[in-house]
Amino acid sequence: MKQDMTEEKLQEGIHYVRNDGGPTLGYSPASGVKIVEQDGLFFKDLNQNGSLDKYEDWRLSPEERAMDLASQMSVEQIAGLMLYSRHQSIPAASHGWFASTYGGKSYEESGAKPWELTDEQLQFLARDHLRHVLITTVQSPETAARWNNAVQAFAEGTGFGIPANNSSDPRHGSDSSSEFNAGSGGHISMWPETLGLAATFDPKVTEKFGEIAAKEYRALGLATALSPQIDIATDPRWFRFNGTFGEDSRLSADMARAYVDGFQNSAGDNEIADGWGYESVNAMVKHWPGGGSGEAGRDAHYGCGKYAVYPGGNFEEHLIPFVDGAFKLDGKTGKASAVMPYYTVSVDQDGVNGENVGNSYNTYLIQDLLRGKYGYDGVVCTDWLITADETPSKDSFLSGKPWGVEGLSVAERHYKLLMAGVDQFGGNNEIAPVLEAYQMGVAEYGEAFMRSRFEQSAVRLLKNIFRLGLFENPYLQVEESAQIVGSPAFMKEGYEAQLKSIVLLKNKAQLLPLPLKSTVYIPKRFTPAGKDWFGFPTPETLEYPVNLDIVRKYFNITDDADAADFALVFISNPKSGVGYSQEDAEMGGNGYMPISLQYKTYTAEHAREQSLAGDPREGDVLNRSYKGKSVTAHNTSDLDAVLDTKEKMKGKPVVVSLLLANPAVVEEFESAVDAIIANFGVQDQAIMEVLTGNVEPSGLLPMQMPANMKTVEEQLEDVAHDMACHVDSENNVYDFAFGLNWSGTIQDARTAKYKK
Repeated sequence: MKQDMTEEKLQEGIHYVRNDGGPTLGYSPASGVKIVEQDGLFFKDLNQNGSLDKYEDWRLSPEERAMDLASQMSVEQIAGLMLYSRHQSIPAASHGWFASTYGGKSYEESGAKPWELTDEQLQFLARDHLRHVLITTVQSPETAARWNNAVQAFAEGTGFGIPANNSSDPRHGSDSSSEFNAGSGGHISMWPETLGLAATFDPKVTEKFGEIAAKEYRALGLATALSPQIDIATDPRWFRFNGTFGEDSRLSADMARAYVDGFQNSAGDNEIADGWGYESVNAMVKHWPGGGSGEAGRDAHYGCGKYAVYPGGNFEEHLIPFVDGAFKLDGKTGKASAVMPYYTVSVDQDGVNGENVGNSYNTYLIQDLLRGKYGYDGVVCTDWLITADETPSKDSFLSGKPWGVEGLSVAERHYKLLMAGVDQFGGNNEIAPVLEAYQMGVAEYGEAFMRSRFEQSAVRLLKNIFRLGLFENPYLQVEESAQIVGSPAFMKEGYEAQLKSIVLLKNKAQLLPLPLKSTVYIPKRFTPAGKDWFGFPTPETLEYPVNLDIVRKYFNITDDADAADFALVFISNPKSGVGYSQEDAEMGGNGYMPISLQYKTYTAEHAREQSLAGDPREGDVLNRSYKGKSVTAHNTSDLDAVLDTKEKMKGKPVVVSLLLANPAVVEEFESAVDAIIANFGVQDQAIMEVLTGNVEPSGLLPMQMPANMKTVEEQLEDVAHDMACHVDSENNVYDFAFGLNWSGTIQDARTAKYKK
C-alpha cells in the first residue's frame, strides 16, 4: 500500500519524512539531497543521482550497504574515511592546543555563532573527505546539537552524503582528578571516574552508566565513545591508572563487558537490528594489547615511556579484558565495534617477526593475534599522533609518537600501519600521506590489491555508521537534546554511583559517622606552581579544597582548630611527574627519574641497575636506569597539611579525604589520623553524605595500596597483586577488594567472587 509523503520541518533547515514501519528520514534541503520513493517507501537520494542505490536502501543489512558504498567510493574518499580528526572544541579556542579560526579570525573576533564550523573543520570535511571527528569541550547541549546539525548538513551535501561519526573521550567525570579527560562541558550527568566504577565491584552499575552515557552522547551528536580503557593497570605508577578498571583482569573483563553492552545496545523501538540502533554508541576499547606495563610506570604519550615490558612473562593476562570481556558481550551486538592499540612498544612480544615497534605498527599483534587468533574484524584505529614526527624533548605530551619507526617517513608509517591491519589513523586531518601510502602499496602489490585493501577498511568503518541509523537521520532536535543531557534522572543515577564508589579505609574507634552540625576545621590546600600533563604552566594556589556552602549543610565550619570538634583534610595521591627530567639530561645524566607514590623525597635505592628496555639509536639512551636518583612529589604540601593539622588539633580527631588517581604510600600519615575515606572523583556532597552516615560506605579498593616504595620498585610491571600492602594501625591490610562499612571489613558476594 502506497503511503503519502508527509514532511515535517521541526527546526530551521531540517526536514523529516516518516516511513510507516520504517525509519524517519532527516535531511537538509539546502544540501541538495532529495527524497525518492520505491515500493511505497521513502529513501534519501544521498548521491543525488535520482535513483535508489543499495547503500541508500535502509531495508538492506549494514554489511550489504557498506560493501556497495565502498565499491563506489574513490580512493581519495576512502582515504578520508580513514582519517580521525585532531581534537575539536565547540566553539574553538583562540589559543593553545585546540585553537582554530572562523574566517581567518579568532572566535571572539569573528562574530561567529558558537556552533558554526571552523576553517579547519570546513577544510578537512571538504578537501580531505574526513568523516570521523573527535570532540572535546562543548559550550552546552544546545550548542553541541546545533553544531552537529551544521556538520551533518555539510557532509550530506558532499560526495556520497556520508554522515559524520562524531566521538568523544570520557566526559562524565564529576571531578578534575582525571588529568587526561579532554572532554568536558555540556552539563552532562556526573559519575565517578572509571576507577571509581571499578570500586563499586558491581558490573550492573557500570552497565547502567553505559546506557545513560549513550543516550547523552547521542543527544550531543556523538556516535562513538573512545572508551572504555580496559588495560589492566599492573604498574601502580602509571598515570593513566585512573582511567582503567584497576589491576585485576577478572574484574576488568566483567566491567569492560558491562560498559560496552551499556553503550552499544539499543532495545525496543530504538533497535534497528542485532542490538544496534538509535540509542547505540560504538565503543572503541583501548588499548590493545594492554598499556599498563610501561617500564617503571612511565607512559608512552612521552618519548621516555615508549616501552612496555614483561619481566613476569605475563603478556597473556593483559588480553583477558579484551578477549573475555569486550569481545564476549552478553548483548546482541556481540563485541566492541572498534579497538585502539596503545602507543607502546611491547618489548619482545612479537613471536613471529621479532619486531619491536609500536603496537599499531606490529603485524603480529594486529593481524596475527587480534584479527587472526581472536577473530576480531571490527575497526582498528591508532592512538593519536603516532604517524607524526617525534620532538627532541622526551617529556613532551604534544610530540608525535612513532615509537619504533622513527626512521620512516610519515607516508611510510601510514603504509606500514595499513599492512599491519589498521583501518584508521588517529589525530590525522590530512589525506595526503594516506594517498602516498596507497601508491606505495600499488607499486609493491598492484592496484587491485590496494583497492581491495582500502575497501576492506571502508566496509568496517561504514558499518559502524550504518548500524546507528545515521544515514537515515543524523540530525538532532535542539530542545530534546537539552532535556536529555544531564537530566535530573540521569544526574541521580550518576550521584548514586558516586556514593557506591567511596571506600572507607580507616575508622579508628568507630569515629565515623560524625554527628550532623558538629564543628569542623578544614585547612586550605596549597598547590605550588608547576605544569599539567600537556606541559602547560599551572599557577600556585592556596584555597579551600571543597565547596564550603555544601559543607555548611552538614557541619559548622571554623578557622580555629581549637574550636573544632574534628578536622577534615582533603588531599590527593602523590604526583611526582612523568619519570623524566630535561634538567638532569642537561647536567650529564640520562634524564630518567623515579616516579614516586610517596609524598616525601624518595631516593630510588631499590631500582634496577640496568633498564629492561632502551633505545639503541645513536645519541639515545640504552640504559634508562634511575637508581640512586631522588624525586619529591609536587604535592608534598598535602602531607604537611595532614601532619600540621594533627598538631593543631591537639588529640582531637583528624579525618582525611583522599582523592586517588593511583595507589599511594599512606604510611607517611596513616597512623596520625583517625579516619580515611578514599574516592576516585566524586562531588563534595557525596563525601559529606558518607561522613555523616546518611550513606553507608560500600566501595572496595580496585587495586593494592603499597606498604612502601621498596615494594613498588620490586614489583613486576606486568604482574598484578604482587606488592606488600600497607597494614594500618587497626591491623587492616589495604589490599585489593578491601573496604570498610560501619560494621567493619566488608565481606559479601563481591569479595567472595573477586578477592584474591
